[in-house]
Amino acid sequence: MRATFLLLISSFLLSCSSEAQIYPNRNWALNQNPALDGWRDTERSTFMRYIIDSTNVTGLVIIHKGKIVFEYGDTEENSYIASCRKSILAILYGKYVENGQINLDKSLGELKIEDHAPLLEIEKSATIKDVISARSGVFLPGSNGGDFRRLAPKRGSVKPGSYWLYSNWDFNLAGYIFEKETKKNIYDEIEKQLVLPLQMQDWNRSLQLKNGNLEVSKFPAYHIWFSTRDMARVGLLMLRKGKWKDTQVIPKEWVKEMVTQRTSYQEAQKNAPILKEDGLDLGYGYMWWLIENTDDNKLKNAYSAQGALGQNITVYPEIDVVLAFKTKSEYQRRNSIQTQMKLIRKAVEIYNPN
Repeated sequence: MRATFLLLISSFLLSCSSEAQIYPNRNWALNQNPALDGWRDTERSTFMRYIIDSTNVTGLVIIHKGKIVFEYGDTEENSYIASCRKSILAILYGKYVENGQINLDKSLGELKIEDHAPLLEIEKSATIKDVISARSGVFLPGSNGGDFRRLAPKRGSVKPGSYWLYSNWDFNLAGYIFEKETKKNIYDEIEKQLVLPLQMQDWNRSLQLKNGNLEVSKFPAYHIWFSTRDMARVGLLMLRKGKWKDTQVIPKEWVKEMVTQRTSYQEAQKNAPILKEDGLDLGYGYMWWLIENTDDNKLKNAYSAQGALGQNITVYPEIDVVLAFKTKSEYQRRNSIQTQMKLIRKAVEIYNPN
């Protein structure tokens, strides 16, 4: 009797483990009856109506336990993912931090980093770690816009590492440093580290181009084009702590490091008061936004890659869910950051497992 009981328990745990580790192959698997897993038809229809009536989303997908439970729009088309690129770059760093090719404590002075405006001595002490957490204290203009540099204090007034500012100079420099230290091309590394092992369906290498005004800064932006359903694969990889099927694609410890708080939501809102209007309290890790100060257990420990116009990958570890959505820029449509935050909340409000 006892042996039978132990066998039943073992089988149950095995089934739970295997269910928790479902991955797509070349194509995503659809949950044929999401209602049985807590995604009721009425709530999903209400969410669909909200997307259509109140947003400019062009593609959205919700993944639960490795399967699609909700899909809207064109999830196959490749388009510009804006600042989600920064979170993708953070992922690429892991392999080379682990093998020692990238030393996060290396300073800009040691790297001999210079832009059109020479770095101040205090700025040269900023480390790679400071750069990828947006805490370099270097307030030079980036080669592209879309940041909070207008809110920066006077150059040289803060010690590197002590002050957070969302600055494209930092993020573009992070791309330059990655290529300098690894001797690898960012897009080749996306293909090697993500596209191939994750079996991305829609990747098009020819679309991936750096851009920016190099007369403003020497460091271009490394723009990225993904499809919504391929963005979801990145989210699932993060949810699975860097593991894809039987392969540890990203070091597990690096996934933890990326989403460890480097900047609290209180500091982020103090330095950029506009963030108080977003609708969620967001801290910052290594180029990933962290959802903080929430009473919603579904949002506990959640984190996001976010981009202008309405590009987003959000991971909800507590409920085994990934959300990915986008707004294709060529359509001249955009979603405000407030709309993005509402989508992050509403996407899991419709999940009721009990």
